[in-house]
Amino acid sequence: MGRDGGQGARAPQRHRGRGGVVAGARPADQVWLDGRLVSASEPHLRVDDRGFQLGDGAFETLRARRGVVIELYEHLARLHDSTDALAIRLPFDDRRLIEGIRELLAAEGLDAAGDGDEPPGDAALRITVSRGPIARRGLLPAGFDTASATVAIQARPYAPPPVEVLARGVRAIVATVRRDPSSPLAGVKSTSRADYVHARLEADRAGADDALFLTTDGRLSEGTTANVFAIFERRLVTPPLGAAILGGTTRTWLLANASELGYVGAEEDLRPADLWVADEAFLSSSVAGIVPLVTFEGRAIGDGRPGHRSLGLREAREAWIDERSRIHQGFQPPEPATTAERPGR
Repeated sequence: MGRDGGQGARAPQRHRGRGGVVAGARPADQVWLDGRLVSASEPHLRVDDRGFQLGDGAFETLRARRGVVIELYEHLARLHDSTDALAIRLPFDDRRLIEGIRELLAAEGLDAAGDGDEPPGDAALRITVSRGPIARRGLLPAGFDTASATVAIQARPYAPPPVEVLARGVRAIVATVRRDPSSPLAGVKSTSRADYVHARLEADRAGADDALFLTTDGRLSEGTTANVFAIFERRLVTPPLGAAILGGTTRTWLLANASELGYVGAEEDLRPADLWVADEAFLSSSVAGIVPLVTFEGRAIGDGRPGHRSLGLREAREAWIDERSRIHQGFQPPEPATTAERPGR
């Protein structure tokens, strides 16, 4: 297992083509559910599961390459932050979750080293935690705080943003839903995503790709699945955590490595009008990576085309992911941090 979650010994791999698993090599299509691998095509959740009934849960999406999960412990720390905020008791420690990821990547043939003619395994992962099944009705029925949480891990071949999207860039509008900076749930990655689905529906109806949330006082917050950045000459600016955002791992990486990348990173309040005077803008997330943002509310950002700086940052991030997966492949991970020692807590 790599220090970022990669594994040493590997199961035999299925052959892959340019688009992932090739025809004739049927994906195992399994999920890791509550400690074991099961077929994803069979029903597993009870109808009284709180995640199904109320969206009462938390999740994380992650990227893995060569069986190495990128920024694994940062994601696990944020998962714990979310479940702590929702008072959900995780039934597994970090080590067991890491083992579950390893088992699933191997079972799905997504942990290939990339030796010879075989491309390296590239995967997108999702860890979902629900409060679990509770037969009694109500928001806080008796026993809600001792319920046995449901934990599921899914893995699929990584699919980068379509070439045409990177070529033309993302078009965004303003979401009508506003983000409240005073909300204790602002930084919680909850499975209750109605606001985000509503915003994406608005974007789709407007012929856009995404919607950006504003705070209740009109500041830029975030996209439906990504953080937002604006480039002003050599300044790399993103809204602060106080703008009701979820601090993404790619956002953290960009700010931490800004100077090495040739920029000055800054967390500053941004207004919608700031995007229209920026040289470039982009969205960032752990799975999609860095994607140029070229129009906002129908007005061009910069020259209205993907800028070389945004695309250069995307290339730098992808190169870092590949290098990290090579360095940490086959290493045993350190002991998972205790609650008090977890990063970001």
